Order: sequence, then C-alpha cells, then structure tokens
Amino acid sequence: MKTFKEAYEENDGTCFPGKTFTNDLLMPLFQDQRENLFEAMMMVHNAHTIMLEEQQLISKEEAKTILDGIAQISKMERTTLNYSTQYEDLFFLVESKIGQVIGDELAGKMHIAKSRNDMGETMYRIVIRDYLRGVMDEVKQLGKALINQAEDHIETIMPAHTHTQPAQPTTFGHYLVAISDNLYRDYSRLNRAYNTVNQSPMGAVAITTTGFNINRERVAELLQFDGIVENSYDAIGTGDYLIEASQAIISLMTNMGRWIQELLRLASKEVGLLKVSDAYVQISSIMPQKRNPVSVEHCRALASSAVGEGLTVIQMIHNTPYGDIVDTEDDLQPHLYNGFKKSLRVLRLMRAVVTTMSFNADRAYQQARENMITITELADVLARNYQISFRKAHHSASNIAKNADQLNKELYELTLETVNEWLPDVRITEEDWNAIICPRNFIEMRKVTGGTCPTVVKEMINRRKSQW
Repeated sequence: MKTFKEAYEENDGTCFPGKTFTNDLLMPLFQDQRENLFEAMMMVHNAHTIMLEEQQLISKEEAKTILDGIAQISKMERTTLNYSTQYEDLFFLVESKIGQVIGDELAGKMHIAKSRNDMGETMYRIVIRDYLRGVMDEVKQLGKALINQAEDHIETIMPAHTHTQPAQPTTFGHYLVAISDNLYRDYSRLNRAYNTVNQSPMGAVAITTTGFNINRERVAELLQFDGIVENSYDAIGTGDYLIEASQAIISLMTNMGRWIQELLRLASKEVGLLKVSDAYVQISSIMPQKRNPVSVEHCRALASSAVGEGLTVIQMIHNTPYGDIVDTEDDLQPHLYNGFKKSLRVLRLMRAVVTTMSFNADRAYQQARENMITITELADVLARNYQISFRKAHHSASNIAKNADQLNKELYELTLETVNEWLPDVRITEEDWNAIICPRNFIEMRKVTGGTCPTVVKEMINRRKSQW
C-alpha cells in the first residue's frame, strides 16, 4: 500500500516543476509577466543588442538579425504566449521564440552580459515610471480643475470647520486652493519618486557586472533613463524605488481620501452645499427622491484600496535580505501596478466631479452667519480699536458667545444694546458691531499672505495656474 507521501508525489510529480508549483505559482506569475512586462522586455532586448554591436561584442550582421527577430516577436499578440512547463517563465519563453526566428545560437548571443536579474529590475522600473508619468499627468489635470473651480468661488463665503465644528468664515475658493496646494505637494512627491525610479540597473548583470566591455550608460540612454544605478550590488539589491513609489501613492490617495470625504459631507442633504452633476450620481432602487453621489463614494473606497496596495508593497519588502530576492519581484509588482491603476481611476473620476460640480452660495453664506463663527472678529476689534489686551478681549468675546448660546440666539439676532451690556468697561459702535457679525467683512479683513480676502485668494490662484 502506498504511503501518503508516495500517493501525493505520484499525482504532483517528483521533478521540477511539480503540479502544485506550476498551477499555484508559475502559471499565475507568467500571466502577470505577460500582462505587465512583455513590452518592457522587448525594449531591454533591443537596447542591449544595439549596445553589444556598438561595443563590437557582436557583428553588425548579427545585431541586425537579432533586432529583426526581436521586432518580429514584439508584434506577437500577447495572448498567444502561453505558459508551458518547458519554460520556467516569460524570459525563457521569449528567448525560445526569438530563437525559433533567428536560430538558438544567435539568440544566445543576445544574452551576452545580461541576466534575468538586471533585466527584471530594469523592466520593473520601466513599467513603474510609465505609471508614475500617467498618475502625474492626471494629478495635473485634477489640479487645474480645482483651480478653475476656485476662481469661480473667490467670493463664495462658507463656514470653515475645525475639529468638525463650525469655526470661522472662509470661501469655497480659499478651501479649494488649500486642496490644490496639498495635491501639488503630492505631485512633487510623485516627481521625486519618478527621479528615483528612472535610473537604469542594466549592466549590473547578476549582481557584480561582467568581464565584457559593455557600456551601461549607452543602454540607459537608449531606454530613456536619466542615468544608471552605479553600484551593481545596489542596482540588484535595492528596493527603495519600490518603497518611494508606494509611499507617493499612499500619500496621494490618503490626502485625497480626506477631502473626498469632505465633499461627501458637503453634498449631504443636511449640509446641502455641494451638488454633484447628474452624470455622476445614481438614484435609489426604491427611494426615488435620492441623489446618491456614488462616484465620490467609489473614489473614497478606491483611494483606500490603493493605499492598501502601497502598504502591501512596503510590508513585502520589510525585513527581506538586501540582494536579489523574489519578495521584491513578481509576487510584489502587481500590488504596485494595481495601486497605480486604482489611483488613476480616482483621479479621473474626481476630475470629472470637480469640473462639473455646483455650489450653493446662498445656503453657504447663511451657514457662515450661524453658530457665532464671526465672534473672533469681536476679540480682534476690541484689541485693535479699543486698546483692550487680546487675552481680555478674547475672554469678553467668549462671554458674549456663552450668553447668546443660553438665549439660543445668533450674533446677528443680538441688539447692540444687549452686547454693550455684556461688555465690561467698553461700548462698541453700531458700525463695529455690524462689521463683527458680517461674514463678508470677516473674510475681507484677512488680507495677510494666504488669507481669505478675495484679492489675496485671487493672487494665489494666479500663481498656481502657472504651476499646474
């Protein structure tokens, strides 16, 4: 009678690759490689072959034949490339396909001074830099949409919140410029990640370079890298370009997720300030009055999911040896690609929402009159016009706010006579009181750099137009 082990081995095999290894590892990895890396692989083969000919490591005739073979295989429909146990991965399958066109001997020469190690690292960087470019382009488009909306709402007064509570009057334009600035810092982080990623590892070979007289800088030039990762051990062993790219996505999507949540709050019926275009809302299956801003909800969910993909990348690198290791390779890469793909969806959807959304200026102004959020101006007026210390002025303003709250009244509902009765040792004028309770006066008074005054906000917007 067969042992449990013998029965298992009879079904799974005793030689590489076992059935389980094939089905649960090699086949899925092959499919990921085929989807994501095929074009980058052809680019690397092409550039390396040109360099070999220029360095007289192969003849011009050999180079031409190899390049013709690469071009022919490059035109293949990817879906025709299928996993076979004869070939461990896409790398060996492509080499075999090229060999079928130009002969195995010449196809073998194509791999002089080239390894799966430096090829793999190079292909990953090519794919990631393309994603980074795409994300940066979409970030710029979203930034422009935010600034365009901000320009339309320079004087649209609304309440600002601190600790989720109504705090002081601001404008929707001022708020959108803040979001744009946050987004631009993430653009800068993406750009720094791009600069880290766009360095060529080619020529590091396995990890120690080669005895062949290759030209690493020329390959980098042909592949449109900005330079090379000079130290060959670093070129193969580093994972920091993956970490930096992931961190840029994590930061972008985390920051966007915060203001996406804010827009959902503003779009709620209770708040009623923001209206998402009909093109991006859905109605309820049972409640016909509903306008569900599901496009924004999906963006919130996708942003969180993209953050999760980025964190997965960092976690997979954590505590791995500094060198060639599978943890940073084909099992990891799809998480980063998926993070980029989800981020692109969020960016495109939110650009559409931001570009087409409308804002209820009248309702926002009324909300800016409520909850006594102009009371800060009372303390300022007492200190500025009546020579009262700011700490004492702040205490007096706090006392009036408490008294008004006990009477369930807004500031604009208080008479000047009542206010002056509550103020110790001072009587303010009607002109000052009217200014204190006016949200428009509040924002116009704040003329310092970065403030809410419409002229200041306009200047900020004009400067940001050039950066986006």
